[in-house]
Amino acid sequence: MISAFRNHITAWFKAATIIMSNTTGFFDEIEESLQCVGGTAGAVALTALAAGTAYYLSTRPVPDKPLVPLDNQCPIEDGPEQIHVSKFYKEAKDGKFVSCLEDDVRTLYQSFRKGSHASNNGPCLGWRDNLQSPYQWMNFNETLLRAKNFGSGLISLGLRPGPATFIGIYSQNRPEWILFEQGCYCYSLVVVPLYDTLGPDACAFIVEQTEMQVVVVEDDKKVNQLLDKPSRSLRKIVVIKEVRPATLQRAKNVGVDVHTFDEVEKLGAINDYPELEPKASDLCTVCYTSGTTGNPKGVMLTHENVLSGVTGVLLQLGIHRPRVGDVMVSFLPLAHMLERCCENGVFYMGGSVGYFSGDIKELTNDLKALKPTLMPAVPRLLNRVYDKVYAEVARSSVKKLLLSMALSSKEAEIKRGIVRKNSIWDKLVFRKIQDGFGGRLRLMVVGSAPLSTAVLSFSRAALGCLICEGYGQTECTAPITLTVQGDFVAGHVGPPVACNAIKLVDVPEMEYYASQQQGEICVKGANVFIGYLKDPQRTAESIDTDGWHHTGDIGQWLPNGTLKVIDRKKHIFKLSQGEYIVPEKIENAYIRSQYVEQVFVHGESLKSCIVAIVVPDVEVIKSWAQENNIPGTLSVLCNNPDVKQLILNDMILWGKEFGLKSFEQVKDIYLHPDPFSVQNGLLTPTFKSRRPQIRSYFAPQLDDMYKHLD
Repeated sequence: MISAFRNHITAWFKAATIIMSNTTGFFDEIEESLQCVGGTAGAVALTALAAGTAYYLSTRPVPDKPLVPLDNQCPIEDGPEQIHVSKFYKEAKDGKFVSCLEDDVRTLYQSFRKGSHASNNGPCLGWRDNLQSPYQWMNFNETLLRAKNFGSGLISLGLRPGPATFIGIYSQNRPEWILFEQGCYCYSLVVVPLYDTLGPDACAFIVEQTEMQVVVVEDDKKVNQLLDKPSRSLRKIVVIKEVRPATLQRAKNVGVDVHTFDEVEKLGAINDYPELEPKASDLCTVCYTSGTTGNPKGVMLTHENVLSGVTGVLLQLGIHRPRVGDVMVSFLPLAHMLERCCENGVFYMGGSVGYFSGDIKELTNDLKALKPTLMPAVPRLLNRVYDKVYAEVARSSVKKLLLSMALSSKEAEIKRGIVRKNSIWDKLVFRKIQDGFGGRLRLMVVGSAPLSTAVLSFSRAALGCLICEGYGQTECTAPITLTVQGDFVAGHVGPPVACNAIKLVDVPEMEYYASQQQGEICVKGANVFIGYLKDPQRTAESIDTDGWHHTGDIGQWLPNGTLKVIDRKKHIFKLSQGEYIVPEKIENAYIRSQYVEQVFVHGESLKSCIVAIVVPDVEVIKSWAQENNIPGTLSVLCNNPDVKQLILNDMILWGKEFGLKSFEQVKDIYLHPDPFSVQNGLLTPTFKSRRPQIRSYFAPQLDDMYKHLD
């Protein structure tokens, strides 16, 4: 009986896999797969097969037609520099770059109003008061009216309209952020975001450098952070939430007036100052890069810069671009250009944006309530989903088999250009994952850091939506490249977007040469920033005399015209034997270990080897410990030599898989139970490692590892 049942299950799964992946040679393969099954089991399998076939044929999808030939995605300008441009803009080969979709939309002021008209005053901004309540919505007309009133209120506070006036915002993502932003554009004011967790030193530097008189601040805590080192130029703070009387007194003591957001809105409605619409060439925002050393750099971006970046992405997305009725979830920091560009693109197309509740741990709760169709994301999020799924199925051979077959089937469809979430595998295996993202996701744009091939392929299959991976920098208003619809081969970041061109230049000290299709990525176009605020020296170091921005990243052109980011020019060091080490390259290999949550690779010029600080994945390590009868908290497990050896061995295997040389493999690791975070100062707000700070924080452990190795 058990044997017959096993045969039945095996036959059914093989038949289902054939059905869902390819119908070529369909009946021949089915007959072969059922030859070993007889009697009742065979009849049951055939019945299941017939039902599955009928279901598949009734829902059989049609592949999307690629937007460009996938074997030649990027034309090359004539000349020795091998400049690559976009196929989505016919004038790109003539050295021109797209800066707008329509002649009457050249600023973010105009694009928002275009979206309002397209949506017919549809929903615009969504939020909820708590985790139990549903999302409520503000429509476009109300948003525009409130934004205009708030902008007028800022002028009422004494600010002068025009692009010479800088105004800050220090807040998490929320509807007031957009009311503030669009209110500023009504009077050509320049938006300067402050990072949510920059701390008093960096905030004071930014306020001082921009000479801003007014900052919009979210809550009492952030007001006090700003007051820890008050700037001489700061005169007024506008608070979104209520603050304590003690905070009001503290502000008054340093000569800073505090107003509420509502007060400023009402004041603006009363005075109703005439708008001063910005020009495309006007400064739109100064976005400070977090940096890993020194003071942050103020990237100056014009309205043309930002709108050209948005336009380039919209062209690249083609029919999958945002549209009226779409809902985007906002949880990545609005202080950075990836999120800013995504939201402005959605508003331009008449879509709406719903804001997370403020606690990233409750993001799944927000997603289930909002049910977004669009989602910008970072690799960190998808890595967590991937690791959690594989950790769960590792405990069950049946679940592992189901996942393997489901991925095989879905990936076969994806290779044929079919993206959907209504297959039998979606219902059996992936429904829980999809529901965790709200169940309606159709487009995800991933950026800010490299995403592994395995995780990208898994995510495309599991989520059943189009996932585009991009590459960009703040200095290029976020987008530089983006994968195109129809290209489902992972391992690259796509061709250039239509607002810029790309060339590679030699980096001889790292043995990268443009003649071999490798080198430092350099960008030129309508999206490239106009310079760092009040910092001509670093501007000249970044933008050469021909207008090319040198990114510091190392790229490689693939045969199909797409770009692959393979290395980083900075953060390299030389070991005592003369070998160069690129720590981020090694970290990208080790982070694939299921046991590793975070890793920091360290080396010194007087040492012949490298070591690492590793933060273990708590769920995976605790699961392994339980299976091996090893008791203790994560802190206790981090001091267990067996746990350390397990993780080190797996890291070495992944290093070999990624082709690391022997001197690039770590010789010792220190396990730390607490993650690197923005809060403890070891990550930037975009979740990049603050290398000097991590090195300083773990100096005793690093020194101790080298003592033992010596």
